[in-house]
Amino acid sequence: MNGWKRFFLTLCLLPCNAALGQAETPKYPLTVQQILDKNFRAAEQMVSAAAEAMPEESYAFAPTNGEFKGVRTFAQMLKHVAVVNFMNAAALLGEKTPVDVGESENGSDSVKTKAQILKFLKDSFAYLHRVTATLDEKNLMTPTKDPWSGTPVPRLMFVTTGISHPWEMYGQMAIYLRMNGIDPNGNHGHMP
Repeated sequence: MNGWKRFFLTLCLLPCNAALGQAETPKYPLTVQQILDKNFRAAEQMVSAAAEAMPEESYAFAPTNGEFKGVRTFAQMLKHVAVVNFMNAAALLGEKTPVDVGESENGSDSVKTKAQILKFLKDSFAYLHRVTATLDEKNLMTPTKDPWSGTPVPRLMFVTTGISHPWEMYGQMAIYLRMNGIDPNGNHGHMP
């Protein structure tokens, strides 16, 4: 296995193993599709759990004390994750982004209730899962059009962003949950 393949495999397995713990011992060798799908699912589980844990009346929450001027609301963060998921998946397939990306990649203003946002988020991860079937060791370095810059970049860029971006946003969501007295570690209910 050459260096970039080993690096890629390590990069993909780390968050998957951390998120899934030792509950499931994978049978090796795993395919590229299996590794990526496990990583997308791990991110999906954490972001979806955060989305479910926050009460709908707190979806409009954004911190106001300190240096938080202009930050996204909790709802906007979830919609942003979904939009970027759609953008990454569309780029990987060479398709046009199939949703309204909205202002600042926060999605359509018509998606506003908790149920609508959860469906939008679920649909975005389903699109990412569909994309994994198209990926393999041979095409990860194949260029595709970057929806942000319009320039061709390797498909691997959208894979790594598709995995890392939801985790980055989850970190912010966990802070919002804690600021609302909710334990982001799955102890559904308020913190002691």
